[in-house]
Amino acid sequence: MRPYKLSAVAAILAVALSAPPAVRAQSAYQVVEVPDGGTIAGIVKWTGEKPKPLTLPITKDPSVCDPDKTGTRDLERIEVSPEGGVANTVVYLRGVTKGKAWDLPDSRRSLDQEHCRYVPHISLVQAGGDFGMKSSDPILHTVHMAGAVDYNLPFPMTNVLLTRPMRKSGMVDLKCNAGHIWMNGVIFIVNHPYYAITDEHGSFRLTGVPPGEYEIVAWHEGWRVAREEPVLDVGTQTKTKRLFFTEPLTWEKKVTVAPNGRSTVDFTISER
Repeated sequence: MRPYKLSAVAAILAVALSAPPAVRAQSAYQVVEVPDGGTIAGIVKWTGEKPKPLTLPITKDPSVCDPDKTGTRDLERIEVSPEGGVANTVVYLRGVTKGKAWDLPDSRRSLDQEHCRYVPHISLVQAGGDFGMKSSDPILHTVHMAGAVDYNLPFPMTNVLLTRPMRKSGMVDLKCNAGHIWMNGVIFIVNHPYYAITDEHGSFRLTGVPPGEYEIVAWHEGWRVAREEPVLDVGTQTKTKRLFFTEPLTWEKKVTVAPNGRSTVDFTISER
């Protein structure tokens, strides 16, 4: 592990330990038997000219952050497959109060920092539950959360698991304050399990849906840059610059789920 100024690491630890607890939010969701539950499936597709990937040069710790020596990092803000499927779109049912047991995917319920990326790029965690984080990189990282919860957690050592309660539902933006300005991600803290994240083909699937009529929402974090601002690298105590992005985008549709039925809902997104 590389040496760091003790004052910088101590400062991060002080912030982490002094972070006030979030306001506790009790979920109104009730788990019930859903013997005749249906399925909603679909694809989120891009229409029009495909956007160019948003990249930044890897300007720090290239031996760890850039093992393939590409020189740049895709920020993963917009990923469109050759067939037009849009990955990392969150699709969910609005206002569900009862239904199946919690079954959020294990791969989305914790975070790793690997080659200076947040993995996964978008996470899902139950409101009131704990969220686990670690770093596989032998360098200083931080997970700075802003939004529904606010934490600033240092990771000066590898494979040390930290957990924090996610008491309040909503969206959380992630960034690293240790000079890795390309690192970004999102945590969704949710009040029911009817959430899915599209795969690399743009596909999603919601199962065990109680029969009825719903509003289904597709949410995308957005891919446009709003501004650039100076930020402090807490490891070196020097100034650098970070990109800030425009607001997320949403699309809504109505869907009817029949008993034991399968409904198809596709979304089309584009520059607008």
